Amino acid sequence: MVGDKVEEAKWKGLCVSDHWQQMKGIMMESAQDICGMTKGPRRQNETWWWNEEVAEAVREKKTEYRKWKKENTKEARMDYKSRKNANKESYLFSKGKETERMCK
Repeated sequence: MVGDKVEEAKWKGLCVSDHWQQMKGIMMESAQDICGMTKGPRRQNETWWWNEEVAEAVREKKTEYRKWKKENTKEARMDYKSRKNANKESYLFSKGKETERMCK
């Protein structure tokens, strides 16, 4: 397959750079014909432990974050930080619970 394409190519009068580009194109095209192409890995992996509790906690944390950025007060920042820390515990609890369920 590659040999046929190499024989069909016009090599006379090419500089080294053009010769290389033509050879590269032949090799890439042949590899694609033989191996095919894939789209690559999914960009967003599934989070197997995500549930409605975690989703609600994230929504509440985002609400506190927006409130903090809008008001720009120390109290709002402390509310956001406490919500963020509470959510970390929620995430770990949900992940641990799902891990136990799957391992049984």
